Amino acid sequence: MALTKIVRGMAASVLAASGLVLAEAGISSAEARGAPDSFADLAETLTPAVVNISSAQRTADGRATGELSPLQRKFNRPAVSLGSGFIIDASGVVVTNNHVIDNADDITVTLHDGREFSATVRGRDRETDLAVLQLEGGGERFPFVSFGNSDAARVGDWVIAIGNPFGLGGTVTVGIVSARNRDINAGQYDDFIQTDAAINRGNSGGPLFDLDGKVVGVNTAIYSQTGGSVGVGFAVPADLAETVISQLIDFGETRRGWLGVSIDDVTPELASALRLRAPKGAVVTVVRPNSPASDAGLQPNDVILTFNRRDIETVRDLTRAVADTPIGQTVPVTVLRAERRLTVQVRIDRRETRLLAANPGGVLPANAAVGSGLTLQEPTDELRQAFGLPAEVQGVVVTAVDPESAAAIVLQPGDVILEIGWERVTRPAAAVDKLGKLKNLNSGPVQIYVQRGDLLFYESLRP
Repeated sequence: MALTKIVRGMAASVLAASGLVLAEAGISSAEARGAPDSFADLAETLTPAVVNISSAQRTADGRATGELSPLQRKFNRPAVSLGSGFIIDASGVVVTNNHVIDNADDITVTLHDGREFSATVRGRDRETDLAVLQLEGGGERFPFVSFGNSDAARVGDWVIAIGNPFGLGGTVTVGIVSARNRDINAGQYDDFIQTDAAINRGNSGGPLFDLDGKVVGVNTAIYSQTGGSVGVGFAVPADLAETVISQLIDFGETRRGWLGVSIDDVTPELASALRLRAPKGAVVTVVRPNSPASDAGLQPNDVILTFNRRDIETVRDLTRAVADTPIGQTVPVTVLRAERRLTVQVRIDRRETRLLAANPGGVLPANAAVGSGLTLQEPTDELRQAFGLPAEVQGVVVTAVDPESAAAIVLQPGDVILEIGWERVTRPAAAVDKLGKLKNLNSGPVQIYVQRGDLLFYESLRP
C-alpha cells in the first residue's frame, strides 16, 4: 500500500488537512455522543463555506489542455489539479493544501452556489502542506467556518468530511476518528488524525468537522493500493494547522522556533539504564555549535523530559513544542543528565533564518554547489569544526537549506549526504547534477543516505 495525494490527475504521496470551527453546541467534548438521526442539518450549514479549488498552469507552447472551468476557459489556462478548501473569514480567506496550488499560474475557487472567483496566494508552508488563499471578491462577504480544538477529539468520535472528490463538489462523507497522533513519514511535523470517513482524490485541503460544526482537521492523505478510499485517511489536526495558518496570514511565511539539536527517541533499553519508569523523552545526539542549545549548556546524551513546561514523551513532541515557541522567548527545559535532573533556560531562535545562515554573504566557496533547495560543500576542516562533524566523515555537507523547498522537510545544515539513489556521492557538483536529472525525469522521491552526528539513516527526498 502507499500514501496517496488526493488531488485529481496527480500521482503523488501525501494529502493535507486543516481544521476549522463554526458554532458551540454546549455539549462537553468529554461526553460520548451517539450518531444523530441525520447529518443533513449540519451538512447544510457547513457546505457553503467549503469550496472547490482548481489550479491552472500555462504549457510551454501556450496551449490549453485538460479540463477547464468556465473562468479558466476564458483565460485559456489548463487545469492541472483539483482540490478542496474552506473559508475561514468573511473577507474570503481560504485554507487548502499547498500541493493543490503549487506552481499554479491561475487559481480558481468555486463556491457551493456555483460562483467562481480568482484567488491569490497569501502564504504557503511545504512542511505541513498548507496554504492560505485570498479570494478576489471585490468587498463581498463570504460564509465561513472556524478552527476547533482537535486535542479534544477522541478515538471513536463522529467526524464529517466535505470536499471535492474527483471534481464532484459538495460531497459529504461521514466516519469516526480512527486514531490520533499518526506518523506517516510525510515530514517532521507528522501528527495526523486518522479517519475512516471516505476521502478520495480531490478532497485535498478540505475540512474534517466534528458534530459541533468545528473543523478538527484538514484532509491530507489516504493509505491505498488503488488511489481510492479504503477507509484509511489522514488529516492535519486543527491545533497544528491553526498555528501555521495564523503565521501565514500575519507574515506570509512561517516563523518556527529552533533549538539546534539532533534528537532521538528514548529506547526501552536506554530508559532502563537511566532508571526511567517508561521510555519517554527525547535524547540529544548532536548539539549544533552557536545554537540556542549550546548557549544554554545542553549536551549530547541529555534526555529532554519537559520543554517550556510541556511533557516530552517522543521526538515529535519536542519538535512540535520547539516549533510552536515564539522566536526570542526564553523557556525552561528539564533534562536528565547522568541520572540527575536539571533545568536550563533556552532562548529560542528562528528555524527558517538558521536554515539559511550558513552563507550570509551570498558568495559560495569554490567547492560548493546549489540545487534542489540545498547548498552542498565538501567536508573541509572549517565545516567539520562548525558543525561538529567527525574527522573521518565523507560525502557532501549540507551547509544551507531553502526553507521553502521540499528538502527542508528532511534535511538541515550539518547533515552529510553519503548516498543518493544508492550511489555514493563525494562531490557537491555531482550530487546537485544527479538531483537535477532526477527532477527533470519527474521520477518522484529518491532514497538518500544521511549522517547526522552519530546517526546514520535513510530518508526520501523529492528533488
